[in-house]
Amino acid sequence: MQYYTVDMQALKERITTAGAFVGEVRTALSSVVVGQEYMIDRLLIGLLTDGHVLLEGVPGLAKTLTVSSLAQVLDTRFQRIQFTPDLLPADLIGTLIFNQKEGEFTVKKGPIFANIILADEINRSPAKVQSALLEAMQERQVTIGDTTFKLDNPFLVLATQNPVEQEGTYPLPEAQVDRFMLKIRIGYPTEAQELDIMRRMARTERRAPLKSVVKTKAVLEARKVVQDIYMDEKVERYIIDLVFATRKPAQYNAPELAPLIQYGGSPRASINLNLASRAHAFLEQRAYVTPEDVRAVAHDVLRHRVILSYEAEAENVSSDDVIDRLLGTVMVP
Repeated sequence: MQYYTVDMQALKERITTAGAFVGEVRTALSSVVVGQEYMIDRLLIGLLTDGHVLLEGVPGLAKTLTVSSLAQVLDTRFQRIQFTPDLLPADLIGTLIFNQKEGEFTVKKGPIFANIILADEINRSPAKVQSALLEAMQERQVTIGDTTFKLDNPFLVLATQNPVEQEGTYPLPEAQVDRFMLKIRIGYPTEAQELDIMRRMARTERRAPLKSVVKTKAVLEARKVVQDIYMDEKVERYIIDLVFATRKPAQYNAPELAPLIQYGGSPRASINLNLASRAHAFLEQRAYVTPEDVRAVAHDVLRHRVILSYEAEAENVSSDDVIDRLLGTVMVP
């Protein structure tokens, strides 16, 4: 508790200084993207915690536009990779090319060697390509031939997928989806927002690219501050209770959920709930984490980690429904 009383003011000042760029990013993106504050904040959480993000939504909801615009306002290298059924791992990570003049092989690096990767429609490529990308996400390195290359820092994969179309898609296995820190679901805009979108976009001239407003150094400094945000042991216990409730719901006053859950959240769920909660507090300009921060990010961290049973599918119960029930039964400190 001494840390809380002595250092909290200094930490608050560090948050104010390190988080100054957040307002600039939001302002810059609002000039291009209408609404979607939820998606923008979750992308910022991924950026602040070095966590990859999977965006799910029907076409036309500005997923690609938001990610590419975020990359423009950051002083980083950006690559967009359109995933297709004929894509090969070498198209992603690179390959060895034989130089006839020199009589030796040289490395040609692929688009994975960037800071922000937009993996557009990731579920349209076969398992080998998905595995190549997800290995790079996990290990932060790529092996071409006999040489291993470290990927730059920051390295962030922002992947999109369309949940409606099933023809010609290769759904990501649960073990691979687990490597994404957050899975966010993008909904339709409101009537007022769609009217604004129509007025902005129903034009033929091209938009001018956004200007960079944030240096990479500022992002890395903000990450250090996020790690120092205070989290009380009671909040830590609350995170553990939530994750364990996905595994043993009967012990947390939700026995009716037991037949609906096949597998609960992995230890990555606890780690990422901790990190995402700290980043959420950072975005709120607070030096400490509250249970409300945990609850705010719980769906995004857990929805792809709670694997439902066939009975849940038969009853048309979603992972979000299960998480809602658990948030209502697990005791809040």
